[in-house]
This record gives sequence, structure tokens and C-alpha cells, in this order.
Amino acid sequence: MLHSANGTSAATAPRASTLVGDGAPSNDADRLYWEIFDAVIDQRLLPGVKLTEAVLCDAFQCSRSSARSALAQLAHDKIVDIQPNRGAFVAKPDEKETRDVFEARRMVEAAILDKLLALPDLAERLPPMRRMVADERAAFERGDRVSWIRLSNAFHVHLARLADNEVLTELMHGLCSRTSLIIALYDVPGRSACSFDEHEAILTRLEAGDRAGAAAAMHHHLEDCERRMKVEAPGRLDPWTVFNLKR
Repeated sequence: MLHSANGTSAATAPRASTLVGDGAPSNDADRLYWEIFDAVIDQRLLPGVKLTEAVLCDAFQCSRSSARSALAQLAHDKIVDIQPNRGAFVAKPDEKETRDVFEARRMVEAAILDKLLALPDLAERLPPMRRMVADERAAFERGDRVSWIRLSNAFHVHLARLADNEVLTELMHGLCSRTSLIIALYDVPGRSACSFDEHEAILTRLEAGDRAGAAAAMHHHLEDCERRMKVEAPGRLDPWTVFNLKR
């Protein structure tokens, strides 16, 4: 279990594996799946890292068949890329996938907001979300990156859960997971996402029953995140620079 600098338990920063289902693996393959999944989403395992079956079996005391099954499921969920004759690697989303993921998120999260705003007791459901955003801000300010990442993802998955739709929740969970891979690959270190400010803005609009404002705040949040992921094409290299010559 993680602990913050002030001794607070990181139970407030739920692992991605606990956000859907009961979070209890029923066999070694499931256990290995969730361990790798959490490590990838936490950005402890980065895109491109090779996942060797023998190493996984030794680290998690499981059989080759369990490791193979876990990797196959992770590949199905786009978390791992299995390459013929090379092995399994943490996935590296390309620019097309990045655009597709964010487009899907804009569509799905707009539907979630609509469903939430139709709830007669929405205001009563939102206080835990406020506490989550406060925890997210605190984790960022104390430099606890893992807790910050977990809480940032959990915010969006919990919004879907508030809407009482398991399919939407599972879909949001998968999209957030793929977004974490994209961020790990393309985000520029040192940039402040300030996601907690944007999350607070979304909650404020929801509390006010402001459909247009909530939609605009969510759209801005996702657009801002996607904008930071854009990969700049390298400029044309002047071959004379190798000789330190100016022309």
C-alpha cells in the first residue's frame, strides 16, 4: 500500500484493477494480468518494454501457460503488443490510435454527462467526487505521481459508475487505460496537466445542472490533454551541422 508524505494511506488512490468488477483475481493468469495492467497504467512499465514469459513466471511464481494467457488478454485489451518471433511488449500507440482514443472519449464522456444530468439526485452523488479531486490535487502537490495518475484516471471511471451503467463504466475504464499509455509515450516531462482544476470545473457545471457548461468543460479538458500528446515531426536536418559549419 502506498502512503503519502503526511502518512495518509493511498487507499484514496485506487489501483486501476479495482475500478471495475470485484478486483479479485480468480487464478494466476488473472493475477498476472492485473499486476501488469496496474504497472502499465501507473507508468511503472513504460511503452516498448519487453515482457518475457520466463521473467514473469519467476517474478510471480506462475506457470508459462498462465503468463501466456495473461499476455494474450492484455494484447486483446490493447495494453500489450505481441509481435511474431519477437515476443510481448508494452504497447506503443501511434498517432492514429491517439486521435481515435480521444475522439472515442469525447463521444463516450458526453453521453455519460447527459446520463448524469438526467439523475434527480445528482447533487447527492457528487460529494465523493469532490473529495477525489481534492486527493488528486494533494497527490500532485506532494509529488506523488503514481497516486496522481491513479486518481486522474479514477475520476473519469467513477463518473461513469455514478451513471449506473456497467457497460459505460467498462468502456471508460478501457479508454482511460489506453490514454495512460498514450500519455506515458507522448507527454512532455515537466508539463503540468492540472487535471484537478479541469475536473473541478466539470463538477461545478454538473452541480449547477449546466448541461452546455459541463459538456464544454469536458471537451476542453480532453482537447487540452490531446493537444499535449501531439508529436512534432522532426525538422529537416541540415547535413552541414555535423561539421559545425554555418552557411
